[in-house]
Parts: sequence; C-alpha cells; structure tokens
Amino acid sequence: MNKSLVILLLVLATALVQALAAQGTQAAPGGQAAPTIKDPAEYNAYVNATGQSNPAQKAAALEAFLQTYSNSVMKEDALMQLMAAYQQAGDAQKTIDTANRVLQVNPNNVRALALLAYSSRLAASQGGPQMQQNLDKARDYGQKGLQALQNMQKPEGMSDADFTKFHNETSAIFEGAVGFAALQAKNYPEAEKDLGEAVKEESQPNIMDVYPLGTADLEAKPMNPEGFWYIIKAAQMAQGTGQQQILDYGRKKYIRYHGKEEGWAELVSQAKASASITPPAGFTVTQYIPPSPAEQAADLVKNKDPKQMTFAEWELVLSSGNQQAADTVWNAIKDKAVKLGANVITASATKMQLAGSDDDIEAKKADIALTMAKPLPAKLVPASGSLMNFQGTVSTYTPNPFIMTMTDGILLDKNGNPVSTSPAHAPVHKKPAQ
Repeated sequence: MNKSLVILLLVLATALVQALAAQGTQAAPGGQAAPTIKDPAEYNAYVNATGQSNPAQKAAALEAFLQTYSNSVMKEDALMQLMAAYQQAGDAQKTIDTANRVLQVNPNNVRALALLAYSSRLAASQGGPQMQQNLDKARDYGQKGLQALQNMQKPEGMSDADFTKFHNETSAIFEGAVGFAALQAKNYPEAEKDLGEAVKEESQPNIMDVYPLGTADLEAKPMNPEGFWYIIKAAQMAQGTGQQQILDYGRKKYIRYHGKEEGWAELVSQAKASASITPPAGFTVTQYIPPSPAEQAADLVKNKDPKQMTFAEWELVLSSGNQQAADTVWNAIKDKAVKLGANVITASATKMQLAGSDDDIEAKKADIALTMAKPLPAKLVPASGSLMNFQGTVSTYTPNPFIMTMTDGILLDKNGNPVSTSPAHAPVHKKPAQ
C-alpha cells in the first residue's frame, strides 16, 4: 500500500478507536447484572477512581485501586475504564497494554479484542520488520472477536438500538482486521468476503475497509468489477494526492479489464454522484476478451500479404493452430530467401540459434535455427546476446515449440549488404629492376 495512503488511513482511523475505548464501560460484561462491591472501603475507592474527570488522574486512581483490590469483583470494569482513561490521555502503548490485561481477566471481552484487532491492523499497515507479526495478531484478535461477539448478550442497561450499533461496529472492526490480513496474504476470496461484510456493517463506511475491498476485488483472479465502484468511492473519501493515486490505480485496472479507457470517466461520475457505498443492482463492466491465436491468424492473413509480415507475425500464424492460415503463409515464404535481424542465442562458424520475435528475445529462447552457406572466420562469429543481420532461405518449421529452420545463411552488414568472409591477401611486392 502506498505510504502516503497509509498515513491518511491512520488519521481517519483514530476517531473510531477513541470511541471504542471509551464506549459503554459501565455496562456489565456478557449481559449479567452488574456485580456489587460489599466492602465499603473498596466501594469508596472504586467510586473515587471512576469519578475522576482528568484522564491522567483517573488512570492513576484506577491503577491504585487495582493494586489494592487485585481480586475485586469490579476488576474487569475497572480495567475497561483504565483502558479508556489511557486512551483519552493519549498514551497508546498503555491503552494496548491495558487491553491485554482485560483479556487476562476475560478472554472474550469484545471491546478489548476490538481495540487490539484494530491497533494490530494499524501497526501492520505501517510495514516494518514486525509487519507479519502484527498481521497475525490482527487476524487472530479478529477471529476471536467474531467468536466472542456471537456469544455476547446485551449488557444490562444498554438499549436494543445501542446494542445493535455496538454489535455492527465491533463486527466491522473484526471483519476488517481478518480481511486486511487476508489481503496482505493475497488470499483475495477471503479478503473480499470479510472486507465486504465490514463495509456492509459500518454505519459510516470507512476508507480503511472500502479501499482494501476495492483492491481485493481488482486483484482477484478472476477480477471482480465491483472493485471499480469501491475504488472510486475510496478516492472520494480520500484527501490530497491520495485521491488521485487511488483513481489512477482504478483507471489502469479498468483499461486492462475493459480493453480501453472509454467509459471510465462516466463510471467515476456515476459512483461519485451515488449516495450508496455499494454498487447498484446489476452493476457490471464489460470485459475485453482478446481474440484467440487462431482468430488473430485468420485476421492477419486476411489483411496482410505474408511477404509483408514481420517474423513475429509469421510465428504467430504458423503456431496458431489455424492450419488454413498457416498454409497460406507457409506457401508464400517456403524456399524463399529472406533478410532478418535477430538476437544471437548461440553461434558457431556454421550454425546459429537465434531469437527473432520480441517475446523470444526477452525470454532468450531460440525460434530460428540457421545454417550458414559458408563457415565464418572466427573473428566474424557473433557473440551471444548480440544483434545479427542475416539472409537465409526458409526451409522447414515446427509449430510448438516454434522453430523455423533456415539454410544458406549469409552474414549482412547494417546496410543489408553481404559481409565478405574471404581472408584478406597480403599485398604483392615486385622485386625492383636491376
């Protein structure tokens, strides 16, 4: 992920984590009635600690309470409020440490799991040597959180509407963490499923999930064209240069999928004008399906004289499986002397293995076997990797793997003229007359 985009996503995520840490800490965990402190001194210490308005002072008072009453029935609640206090004070590390302390008391505490899943995901987004470790944590906390959420009952004192909202928001965090880890592992089907669920559950869609969802869709094989919509919506949420970077990524993927840029600007306008984060029913983008080699061969023979074709075009037709097109080309060039340029794979005084098409040049694979008309002097034998201009008579070919055999090879100079292979003779000096 682009570094400037990561910074943007981290900023946008802060508010959500803040709300999570501070949310509903007074509600009893798991839906049971709130426990009662029977010892008056413990009760007074608890009320005094939780009643502090200054986050730093509240954190100190809660730490003192937990140290004095380490087995209090309100230990989990006190730790939750301590987590919120550290978060409000801006101490990220102590917030995370306290979330882990909460899980030691209750491994199924949904808020602590959500905070740790989210913070691990954010840490992974920044890369670095601990990236994989953070991804593993994000995935594990996310999976544990989804399981805990399934078994969670509505806390006492929380309304149905608030519980539904809390359930959806924390589920989105867990799904997003699991989906992001899957995306980084290039498990695109899993990423599409989890990130898609996260986006659906968010009351206000978050670029942290919309952008990765679009990426997962567009990187999947086969590509899911719904990703174009999510990428455009993510760009709409972004700011500054991040907006154009996201759109450029989407446009390049669109051209590769659709075959041309036509329609991209209209799709961008449509998505931006829509109030829905999800694409409309029936949304699709027409995929460009390239013609088969046999179809390309038929079209090439129909529109171009074989004698005017390049060597790469001969290779395409002769190896296409379209026998009619292959026969047309072969009958036009067989036993004909042709001039070509090719890269040398191997060479000796009498035989050359050459690459004549761009694809085979790049792959360093021979597609021409040339036999010279006369042995070349050692100084004229071309080096491997060099460009060789030559004339040869087309003799035979095999279609797969493609190789064309040529005979009567003649070395040519850059102007297309034969290079002399005869040894130079020393000048004759006549004896001076007496």
